[in-house]
Amino acid sequence: MRSFFQQIYLNNRLFIILGAIAMLYILAFFIPFFMWIAHIVLMLLFVFIIVDILLLFTQKNAIQSKRILPEKLSNGDENITRIDIKNNYSFDLSCSIIDEVPFQFQYRNFEIKRKLKKAKNLFLEYPLIPKERGEYNFGALNIYAKSPLALVSRRFRFNDDQMVPSYPSFIHLPQYELMAMQNEFLMGGIKKIRKIGHTMEFEQIKDYILGDDIRSINWKATGKRGQIMVNQYQDEKSQRIYMLIDKGRTMKMPFDGLTLLDYAINASMALSHIVLKKKDNAGVMTFSRKLENVVVAENRPGQLRKIAEALYNIETNFYEPDYSRLYVDLKMKINQRSLILLFTNFETLDALHRQLAYLRGIARQHLLVVVFFKNPEIIKITESSNQEKLQEVYDQIIAEKFEYEKKLIRQELQKYGIYSVYTLPENLSISIINKYLEIKARGIL
Repeated sequence: MRSFFQQIYLNNRLFIILGAIAMLYILAFFIPFFMWIAHIVLMLLFVFIIVDILLLFTQKNAIQSKRILPEKLSNGDENITRIDIKNNYSFDLSCSIIDEVPFQFQYRNFEIKRKLKKAKNLFLEYPLIPKERGEYNFGALNIYAKSPLALVSRRFRFNDDQMVPSYPSFIHLPQYELMAMQNEFLMGGIKKIRKIGHTMEFEQIKDYILGDDIRSINWKATGKRGQIMVNQYQDEKSQRIYMLIDKGRTMKMPFDGLTLLDYAINASMALSHIVLKKKDNAGVMTFSRKLENVVVAENRPGQLRKIAEALYNIETNFYEPDYSRLYVDLKMKINQRSLILLFTNFETLDALHRQLAYLRGIARQHLLVVVFFKNPEIIKITESSNQEKLQEVYDQIIAEKFEYEKKLIRQELQKYGIYSVYTLPENLSISIINKYLEIKARGIL
């Protein structure tokens, strides 16, 4: 009996009719004839309520439904949640679907209204865009079914307590791969650098054909075979690429619902995918007070998943990054020359100068690329051309000063042979992949 009352809900139509009956009883004080009409309508209403309840509750498994969730959510991207509903009643239904989505989405009025044909299936989809990494717990899937009388509703509950993890962005990885293979990220004007000797790995010995480089002739194999043989080389592979992510307070700054840390993690996932496809070794590290979440640069099956697991639950803290400790830890952890992409955010030249000695020390042992961010709001103010108030003029001057500081930071890094990427947060993945492909094309690693 308790279960029955937990499933039954009264609809607005019922309250409207009860309100009309109440009006008839009020009128009956002045016109007695309305008393009989009110009695008849009230009796009919009770009869229809009983009929409606019988229609909804006499059939078992009247509605079958399930929520179909992806195995994992892609942070910052649109993820599709699907609902499959089957109506086993012998009549059409009106239903309201209320899915208890995780609290992180802050949906206060989630409701989908649909018509269900008798003995038919209905498939629904709705998008969810997570803005945080971590665990997302879905509650029950509630379906409120109404018969054609629509006086009461019956509630059905499905899929209690489903948990889905939200990983760093991975949905667009195939797209990045395709664009990288087509060199669409590469900017024009890449200058080739002359290097001494071969920078390629030996692949095989083959017969000489017209057009082969005569400097690659293998004279020993030529003497044995009695015909000209040449060495064939392939592009140098197995270079070590590390994504080094700052977890300090500067990476807490939000843009479009994601923090700079989230953008850095998403870009690291995208770049790791391209690095592994290029047969290089991808690894990640994070740092604040010390080096953490270390994934050694390798190119093995499951390496991308290992990187995703390492970055899965990382959060920013409010510490100032310790670059002196970082320099010592990197010297101990990485003993071969590698490409290190440092995701951080220097806002002023003074902030850079405090850490420059340690960055120069890292750059002497590795190829260092410092990645920092443009502020979209500052860019918007600097590009504005209609300042009507004195305050707006002051705002633009201050914004231009901040932007000039960023230019000085890039020049200071360049002076000491440290590469940099300065980009908007939403363009970070494209910019960082482009820089990696440029370094590969120039052969400077």
